[in-house]
Amino acid sequence: MSDFTSEFWSWFVIAITAGSILWLFYLLRGNKRVEGEPGVPTGHVWDENLEELNNPLPRWWLIMFYITIFFSIVYLVLYPGMGSFKGLLGWTEVGQYEAEVKAADAEFGPLFAKFEQTPIPELAKNTAAMAAGERLFVNYCAVCHGSDARGAPGFPNLRDNDWLYGGSPEKIEETILNGRQSNGMISWEASLGGEEGVNQVAEYVMSLSGRDVDQALAAKGKEKFALCAGCHMPDGTGNQVLGAPNLTDNIWLYGGSPRTIRESIAKGRSGKMPAHNEFLGKAKSHILAAYVYSLSN
Repeated sequence: MSDFTSEFWSWFVIAITAGSILWLFYLLRGNKRVEGEPGVPTGHVWDENLEELNNPLPRWWLIMFYITIFFSIVYLVLYPGMGSFKGLLGWTEVGQYEAEVKAADAEFGPLFAKFEQTPIPELAKNTAAMAAGERLFVNYCAVCHGSDARGAPGFPNLRDNDWLYGGSPEKIEETILNGRQSNGMISWEASLGGEEGVNQVAEYVMSLSGRDVDQALAAKGKEKFALCAGCHMPDGTGNQVLGAPNLTDNIWLYGGSPRTIRESIAKGRSGKMPAHNEFLGKAKSHILAAYVYSLSN
């Protein structure tokens, strides 16, 4: 946006805001009438003799309107609201946020630093640390993994022992700090020969976890599973280095219905967890990792 355009909109906002305040003041002054005066007929009559009158506002009500106008003027002088004018106090949302973060760091920083030096398995037994970890989880993780941490389609359940990239304390902390970008499961529909091949591999994949399947289709799917073994391993137990799921435990990230499994094979899947190091820092990430670790241990 050019400086001219930015300045135009700034003055536009100023004009609208100031004009609205002046208009409200004019409206009140222009319609001012002394309390106690007889009401002026509006010309509206109901039931032959029920007449509507324009009576003056009660004085206390009128004073309240003037107070709100005065308050708005003082506010707009002190705080942003008039275009690009920043207000005499120089207040900004970013400034307030940084001040609150600084105050919180000063109050809780030493405690978090102490927690950071404690190994995760030991920290997971600390009641105070887990209370802090739960609050961090609710604020930063619950939107994807759910408030109960049981996940949702595409977002892992953190209360079981099925981990895409490993469930050791170190791996959990690494995941939180650096995030995860899946290598992505590509669409296999064309490579498997279309819908028929997808159905065959889906039957075999479901058989790996002991589910009832069409054995004839599963047998053909086993032959074609060689295309999947590079990531999921020949026995289907997955590869945590790649984030390839274990297909033998009947735990499904995107859903375990036959239709959903066929869809995953045919269309592929891709997920991403953002890194939390930049806005959480190592100390808070360490506490959060301990809390997540405690959920399944």
